[in-house]
Amino acid sequence: MTRVLDIVLSLIGLILSFPILLILLIAGWFDTRSPLFTQERVGRHQKPFILVKFRTMSVNTVSVASHLAPTSNITKLGRFLRRTKLDELPQLWNVLTGDMSLVGPRPCLFNQQKLIEVRQSKGVFDVRPGITGLAQVTGVDMSTPDRLAEIDSQMIKQMSLKNYFKYIVLTATGRGAGDAAL
Repeated sequence: MTRVLDIVLSLIGLILSFPILLILLIAGWFDTRSPLFTQERVGRHQKPFILVKFRTMSVNTVSVASHLAPTSNITKLGRFLRRTKLDELPQLWNVLTGDMSLVGPRPCLFNQQKLIEVRQSKGVFDVRPGITGLAQVTGVDMSTPDRLAEIDSQMIKQMSLKNYFKYIVLTATGRGAGDAAL
């Protein structure tokens, strides 16, 4: 059922946000000359996929988790995108193609071995990663791998249609801290 909702809602989201996506693409072009950021992430069953977001850091920033990246690399536009969570909009494409869900554990990088190990032991990779979830609306990020994996596991066990929409609404209304590097 959630896959059908993911397809319908991401398609509606992409159509309705098209003017915003276009404006942010143009603004991003002037900001960094490379408005989209792609990165290989760990997906369902630990299969790699390419996540797409709006670029919030300078082009030469090393590929690490946000909490490990230097905050000085965040551009002015990037700060705005992160604060408003608009940097996540292109991930609706990842949802539409089936690499992600709207709600699920945030996908990590392959170099985050501690997080991968703990998530694997808790069965977190049995579901699609998501744009948002319980960890995001409670301010838990990837800097605390054990706690994050526990929250992800709890969310998966308690997932329902009600919680699916609850996490989306809480994210859309600004609940949660987002990435630690702000």
